[in-house]
Amino acid sequence: MIPKLALLSCFVALTTLCMGQSAVAVQSLPDAPEASSAVHSETQTAAQPSPIPPASHSNGPAGQAATRVRLTLKEAETLVIKTNPQITAARLQALAAQQVTRETRSGYWPTATANLTAVDSEANSRIAAGGLNNPIIFERAAGGAAVSQLITDFGHTKNLVASANFSAKAEDQNALATREQILLAVDQAFYGVLQAQAVLRVADETVANRQVVVDQVQALTKSLLKSELDLSFAQVNLAQAKLLLLDAQNNEKGAQAALAALLGYVTPWQFDVVDEPAATSAPPTNLDDLIQQAFVYRPELQAINFQYQSAEKLKTAARDSFFPTIAALGAVGGTPVRDYHLSPWYGAAGVNMEIPVFNGFLFSAREKEADLRAQAVRQRSIDLRNTIARDVRTSWLNANTAYDRLDVTNQLLKQANLALDLAQTRYKLGLSSIVELSQAQLQQTQAEITESQAGYEYRMAAAILRYQTSGL
Repeated sequence: MIPKLALLSCFVALTTLCMGQSAVAVQSLPDAPEASSAVHSETQTAAQPSPIPPASHSNGPAGQAATRVRLTLKEAETLVIKTNPQITAARLQALAAQQVTRETRSGYWPTATANLTAVDSEANSRIAAGGLNNPIIFERAAGGAAVSQLITDFGHTKNLVASANFSAKAEDQNALATREQILLAVDQAFYGVLQAQAVLRVADETVANRQVVVDQVQALTKSLLKSELDLSFAQVNLAQAKLLLLDAQNNEKGAQAALAALLGYVTPWQFDVVDEPAATSAPPTNLDDLIQQAFVYRPELQAINFQYQSAEKLKTAARDSFFPTIAALGAVGGTPVRDYHLSPWYGAAGVNMEIPVFNGFLFSAREKEADLRAQAVRQRSIDLRNTIARDVRTSWLNANTAYDRLDVTNQLLKQANLALDLAQTRYKLGLSSIVELSQAQLQQTQAEITESQAGYEYRMAAAILRYQTSGL
């Protein structure tokens, strides 16, 4: 028998030598061609500096005035793509799905393993229980490599790769859908700030105008030309205008906070949003064309179509599991420390065919599961098409209504201004009471607010219609 100390020393030497060669081989391997470049470029994109300091930066002590930043709609859309975590997370999910395709495709490549083995055995011993193998064991220290290469599995791996590829494409479309949803939310928040600021301007003007009326009526009351009742009505109107101003200020701050949150900022920010008015055009007239356009461009529908194709390929792969798998095998190595019965080296090559016979109906259950899941995805696709058609129709109706409101609110404001002028003239001439003037002031304020909101409501409705049909 070879001394155990010498056997152990030889095995340690072999292990050190093989580990050194493995480290050199690993260092010389080329980088993966797909993942490293894709993830690096995506990380670079996410890490690009934005025109506004990062959200984690503080603006100073608590209670300090918020920083004001000039912002256009295009700048807001560009910024949110870089900073919004939902868009980044969706894109990372898409990149992860691409790695699943690479994982599945690895079945086409050879599998190579290195083995180091040291065995010490009792003289003339045999393994007598526990397996149907050769029971003879020898003292030895050896190292070698084994290689396995798939020859064919009759389409099983091919369909698995196709299924993973369709799943990756579906994740790409989901990332695009998330991007479109965030862009729509930014557009709505941006127009919401503009709308809130327009209402705030109306509230400021209303307070100023009613303060003038109060001062005039107060002077007339002191001169005994008007009664205390007139002064009370004027002061009530002024108080209502101040309440309107408080609500408008609160709504404007809320709209600013909503826009800042979408852009990824939790500290106080005040955006000087820049209104870039464009020519107002009527919505498209052919609703059927818009619905068909949505079926082509909506990423949610494209994603679920890819999911259906992935499920179909997975079902085919489950069916192919019943076919044999043919692989080539090879092994080579050396045995520097060995029994005299053993050769100093070994090598073998062969072909193995693995034929599934019975596994408790596992493959048939997988095939049935994949078929049922494919049917479920198909039904979700039909439901999504119906939902998209409904959403396009609803957004088209809303856009047309908002467009029609532009002229109506404009006419309403003109008539309210005329009524207010007449009421003020009649009140000054003593031909009407303060009640008539108060009513005219209220109607004029409501008309001015409605008219200032109508333009932004139409632009919001037009943005929603674009999102529902062709995307932003």
